[in-house]
Amino acid sequence: MSNTLLELSTLRKEFGAVVAVDDVSLKVGDGEFVTFLGPSGSGKTTTLMMVAGFQKATSGSMTLGGQPLDPLPPYKRDIGMVFQHYALFPHMTVLKNVAFPLEMRKIATAEIARRVDEVLKLVGLPDHGERYPKQLSGGQQQRVALARAMVFEPRLLLMDEPLGALDKNLREHMQIEIMRLHRDLGITVLYVTHDQEEALVMSDRIVVFNEGGIEQVGTPDELYENPGTRFVAGFIGETNFVNGRISSVSKHMAQLDGPAVLRGRISEGLNSGTAASIAVRPERMRISLPEEKAPPGANTVTGHVTDIVYLGRSRNYIARLNDGSEMTVLVQANVHGLEAVGVGAEVQLSWRPEDSKILAAG
Repeated sequence: MSNTLLELSTLRKEFGAVVAVDDVSLKVGDGEFVTFLGPSGSGKTTTLMMVAGFQKATSGSMTLGGQPLDPLPPYKRDIGMVFQHYALFPHMTVLKNVAFPLEMRKIATAEIARRVDEVLKLVGLPDHGERYPKQLSGGQQQRVALARAMVFEPRLLLMDEPLGALDKNLREHMQIEIMRLHRDLGITVLYVTHDQEEALVMSDRIVVFNEGGIEQVGTPDELYENPGTRFVAGFIGETNFVNGRISSVSKHMAQLDGPAVLRGRISEGLNSGTAASIAVRPERMRISLPEEKAPPGANTVTGHVTDIVYLGRSRNYIARLNDGSEMTVLVQANVHGLEAVGVGAEVQLSWRPEDSKILAAG
């Protein structure tokens, strides 16, 4: 990680008897794009609001560039903020909206004009300065909100579900735009979302929140390929789980006895005799008729197809195993040879042991 810009130390936030954030510690590098990901009520937005200064921490501390943030009001923290609902002033033009933070900081008029012109070009709205927010599309309003947050050149940019109000296509387009701005400007970003795909696409690192605390921190590929807990495996992407008990451990691999004898990479701290679950992604699995031979050494389970879900470029085959649990296999649309695999068919599901992770039972 590059030089630390933001450091959170044992942050805690209580609302009466409710603990919203509990013992959150994190270092964010200068120029890093870090995403807070988690379900509603997990503490991610409350943590962001404490960094912004809109919520006061019950205990713990925060520094930005080595300087304590806690004593400073929001407007003195050198932090930009972009909200989900933009919070643009409806009675002001785009130019006035973007200039507002600079006017509050008593910047000279000529310098304000220069910076506003520069940042509107940066977000692709150089000719929209005289328009009002109601004359803009949702995507354009979001760009104005971005411009306003960046125009005073903050050391840190906070974004709270900024794309949640946009439709799918526009949201995906804006993801790319924000990534480009981050790359071109080298600005440090803290981004909050509950959208797993958005987090995987945009982030240098993801902080997974659960029940007020940090469950795991890592790069997108680390969290997807090597989740540390069942919660992380289930929250990021689609995952199949098969329950059982660990019967043997050998270095980084273990054997799980469940509806079949299965092998996988083992999480730290698990031992023989422990109740556990094996996790495998749907796209890492193969579905076939029982008479077809599985690859040598593969994990295999059998079941019956209950549903086939058409997704355009792919299909999901859902199979119920003999113990009543269900597994989903993702098959690309260009894969042939599955014509006989319909609803009700008996099937064999197989995958490489290396493509699965044995985790503590949830």
